[in-house]
Amino acid sequence: MSLAEVTHASVIAAVAEFERLGRGQFLKMSGFGPARAYFLDYEGKLYDSKAIIGHAHGLSTGTPLGAADFTGGDKSVAQRLEALRLTVAFLPNPDWTRDEIILACELVADNGWRQLDSNNPRVKSLSALLQTPLIHPGRRNPDFRNPAGVARKTYNLVFESSNGNRLDRQVFEDFKANPHQMRSMAAHIRTLILDGQAQSSAPDYDLDEVAAKEGGLALREHLRRERDPKLRRKKIQEFKRRGWAIACEVCSFNFGTFYGDRGTDYIECHHRVPLHVSGETNTKLGDLALICSNCHRMIHRTKPWLTVEELRGIAKEASGS
Repeated sequence: MSLAEVTHASVIAAVAEFERLGRGQFLKMSGFGPARAYFLDYEGKLYDSKAIIGHAHGLSTGTPLGAADFTGGDKSVAQRLEALRLTVAFLPNPDWTRDEIILACELVADNGWRQLDSNNPRVKSLSALLQTPLIHPGRRNPDFRNPAGVARKTYNLVFESSNGNRLDRQVFEDFKANPHQMRSMAAHIRTLILDGQAQSSAPDYDLDEVAAKEGGLALREHLRRERDPKLRRKKIQEFKRRGWAIACEVCSFNFGTFYGDRGTDYIECHHRVPLHVSGETNTKLGDLALICSNCHRMIHRTKPWLTVEELRGIAKEASGS
C-alpha cells in the first residue's frame, strides 16, 4: 500500500476526527500507540502522525492502514505529510537529566526501594513538576514526563540501575551511600523549579555547554552562582588581607602580572563543593577558590569534577615541575 494515496483533504478530515474523539480514543480506534517523535503540527496543535496517516489512508481509499502496514516507518509518514505541504514537528522525549533522576529516585527510596505505578499520587505530582519549562524549555512531546513515563523511570531505577544508563546507576548508588545528602539535593531541586530561580534573562552559552553534558537545573544554578560578583569580591578581599597574590590556586597564573592594569584583580571564583551535589548551603569563604579561566574549565570539563588539589597535581606533572 502506498502513502501517495493519502490526500491533504483526508489528513484534515482525520484531524477533525481526532478532535472529535480525543487523542486516547482516536489512537484506540485506529490501532496505534502514541507517536514517539514525529507529530503533525496543524494550527498550533500536535497530532500523532502515524495514526493520522493510517486513518487518512482509509478515508482516501477505503482501506485504513495499521501500525504494521508502514514499510518506511515514521520518516516515510513525515515525508508524505511534508509533501502535502503540512508541517511535521520532530519532538523526541529528551533524556532524563540528573536532577530529574534524583527526584524519581527519591520516590523509589521513600517507597522502600520499590517501583511505583502511574496512578500513585506522588508519581502524578512529580510528573506535573517535571512538565514545567525550567529543565527542558521549549515545545515538548505531548507525552513528555507523563505519569506513565515517571513510573517507568522508577522501574528502571529499581530493576535496571545495576546495568542501565550511567546517570541512573550513579544516582541510585549516591542515594544508597548518602541518603541524607541526596534528599537535601532533591529538596534544593524542587525549590529551584518551584521558585524559578534558575531562569536567566538570556542564555549563557559558555556555562550551558558544561551543564548540557549532565543536563542539570541545579548544575546550571551552581555555575551561575560561581559568577556571583559579591562572593568573588569578598574572596579577593580575603586574599589581599592575607597578603596573597590574586593568582590561580591551581597554576599560579596572575592576570595582573601578564596583562598589567587591565588584568589587575581579574580571576574566577570556584565552589570547592559542588552546589548541585551538596544542595543549598550557606557559602563560606573557605568553600571558594580563586582560579584562572582555563583551570576552571578543566575542573568542570568532565564528571566527577576534579578538586583544586587534583588539578594542581595534574598541572605540575604535565609541566614536569
